[in-house]
Amino acid sequence: MKFGIDRLITEEELRKPLEGKRVALIAHPASVTANLDHSLDALIDRGVSVSSAFGPQHGLKGDKQDNMVETADETDPQYGIPVFSLYGEVRCPTGQMMSSADVFLFDLQDLGCRIYTFVTTLLYLLEEAAKTGKSVWVLDRPNPAGGPVEGTLLVPGQESFVGAGPMVMRHGLTMGEMAGWFVEHFKLDVDLQVIEMEGWKPGKAPGYGWPDGRVWINPSPNAATLNMARAYAGTVMLEGTTLSEGRGTTRPLEVLFGAPDIDAKAVLAEMERLAPVWLRGCALRECWFEPTFHKHAGTLCNGLMVHAEGKFYDHHAFQPWRLQALAFKAIRSLYPDYPIWRDFPYEYEFDRLAIDVINGGPALREWVEDKTAVPNDLDELAAADEAAWRETIAPHLIYS
Repeated sequence: MKFGIDRLITEEELRKPLEGKRVALIAHPASVTANLDHSLDALIDRGVSVSSAFGPQHGLKGDKQDNMVETADETDPQYGIPVFSLYGEVRCPTGQMMSSADVFLFDLQDLGCRIYTFVTTLLYLLEEAAKTGKSVWVLDRPNPAGGPVEGTLLVPGQESFVGAGPMVMRHGLTMGEMAGWFVEHFKLDVDLQVIEMEGWKPGKAPGYGWPDGRVWINPSPNAATLNMARAYAGTVMLEGTTLSEGRGTTRPLEVLFGAPDIDAKAVLAEMERLAPVWLRGCALRECWFEPTFHKHAGTLCNGLMVHAEGKFYDHHAFQPWRLQALAFKAIRSLYPDYPIWRDFPYEYEFDRLAIDVINGGPALREWVEDKTAVPNDLDELAAADEAAWRETIAPHLIYS
């Protein structure tokens, strides 16, 4: 199969409209071709006049480890072009940045999750292109989580840099498909072109979303494996808690939690008692780890490792958002006074709890804290939103 960038550099007809145009590239370390050439190098090698580059959160080089760690503008030492940061002094491209090119090539590998900020960066780029009359080409890449959707819809008024619009947590779209929905939903008058993939089959074995044989490269420092990408729509919620998500270890965001004062085996037993059906599609394994930095640094933590991989993975049964919610519910059941929710600024949101910013509203946290609430209550709430989202995105699906 071919990703969008692979088609653009191998099909001359696709590149012809770029002749005589100044081109900008929005990229990060996973922006590579099938031969692992970085998109910037590959485009310039094919004679595309790249006049600027842009880096999203974590930077063009992907060197910024944590959230709310900004990247400065710089000049590319090899090509002498400006490299603008979209996670520094600004999140939206400025007029000066937009004036650096005529066509903007968006080539970011996404994880298929609303909170992954590259989604919002795409929206901001489309909005600014609409204002300035620029063209945006999305060089499409796979959604490694495949096509399933899961979670509650973001509540109007809860928008943030990790919540671009009323979508569910696991959105089920590629960035090309997402761009089409953005244009329709936000009524953007913008010249959008999607360079579609060839041969991508979401939901089909053996990759189910990520093509078999294609190398996985971290799109951000803690997105180290395909297993992480599959689990992320659930495990990312740990960022809004006092529980470790495994930052400071070699397998971040592949655990349901880690803490020095929680019995992981007891939590797993409680999860199985509360909603065994929510544990389907993966294997959970007790683990121990000592983070070298971040939460509980230097302290031995007990946790549960998620294995949505190999013989344990059932693509159509796995529900990472519900799985993570269930872990919270089980912890609250066993430890009624445990301070689960982290009270700190999250993605520059100072007036809302981080867990609510992440979920686009308070519903999940309220369900966890309600002693009378049962799994079916959250399931009914989410199922209605998921059905509505599927209907909303149906006209924009390219590959199914």
